[in-house]
Amino acid sequence: MKIVYFTHSLRSCWNHGNAHFLRGVLTELIARGHDVVALEPKDSWSLSNLLADHGEAALEAFSSSYPELRVQTYAAAADAAGLVDDADLVIVHEWNEPNLVSELGSVRRRGGRFILLFHDTHHRAVSAPEEMRAYDLDDYDGVLAFGEAITEIYRAAGWADRAFTWHEAADIRRFHPPQQESDREGLIWIGNWGDGERSDELVEFLLRPARGARLPLDIYGVRYPEAAKRVLREYGARHHGWIANAAAPDAFAKHMATVHVPRRYYARALPGIPTIRVFEALACGIPLVSAPWSDSEGLFRVGEDFLMVANGAEMTRALTQLKNDPGLRASLAASGLQTIRKHHTCAHRAEQLMQIYAELRAPAEAVAA
Repeated sequence: MKIVYFTHSLRSCWNHGNAHFLRGVLTELIARGHDVVALEPKDSWSLSNLLADHGEAALEAFSSSYPELRVQTYAAAADAAGLVDDADLVIVHEWNEPNLVSELGSVRRRGGRFILLFHDTHHRAVSAPEEMRAYDLDDYDGVLAFGEAITEIYRAAGWADRAFTWHEAADIRRFHPPQQESDREGLIWIGNWGDGERSDELVEFLLRPARGARLPLDIYGVRYPEAAKRVLREYGARHHGWIANAAAPDAFAKHMATVHVPRRYYARALPGIPTIRVFEALACGIPLVSAPWSDSEGLFRVGEDFLMVANGAEMTRALTQLKNDPGLRASLAASGLQTIRKHHTCAHRAEQLMQIYAELRAPAEAVAA
């Protein structure tokens, strides 16, 4: 069948973590024989920032790593009906403009024969509910939410059995342990400084413990203001800037361990949402230690797949233990990889999406009959 996905950007992962998962899950849908098209606006802020920082050469990482993915751009004045012509399934990411979201709903209401889904992968449902109210979803068939906590918000708003939890997952076609191990040294952290949502936490759970455990620390990511870069230098961390997500497995393979520091909304208000970096790190077979968050959905075996700590002092002790215990590192890597491959791959999510589509399609086909 034909699947059309409206994304903020598929080509750019500059401060755009959702692109990681979409690339993987769309690849899996193509592998299953579906006709898949990704649509993105011509001037998305992620792509604009990537090109401003690194030029056109930065897009080579996407084109060479994902040759099967087809991306089309559209202008703001594009005809929504024409964009979804002959589609069977249309999915709209929540970083799209509210007017596009509304127009696609109107196309569906006027007889569009596709199933129309809204994909929510951010904490704005709790951090900025007024922004989310700008989206007119009245004519949508369902909502895909990347955690049960977000799904419950939609259910409470009347979506009932049309709101589905669709977690992110690892693209194990590209995120996997190295074929041949080499020397590993120090810590790696891949993440963006962002909007101050975890500034204090990065000091407590990453910078200070790395120094306390006497582990060299490499940091990759964007949106680090000069004040943040000064903090990194004070703690002896090496900041490398943007890294193409397809290059992350090779970067992981050079390091002994990594750390997960969730943003405050995911640690406090939205339990059960680990975000993409946890899935990707475990898929690459690198030991991981996490700052506190509640795995309320039981996605992982905490203590076996990765270590969870409550404060900075515990993080320092955990990193020191990992540094001195190769058996512990091997055990965590093997366990985390096993859980990813058993439950959390993009292939799993592609299969789930097809089940959701079939569930929503069945009543429409019965009415048509």
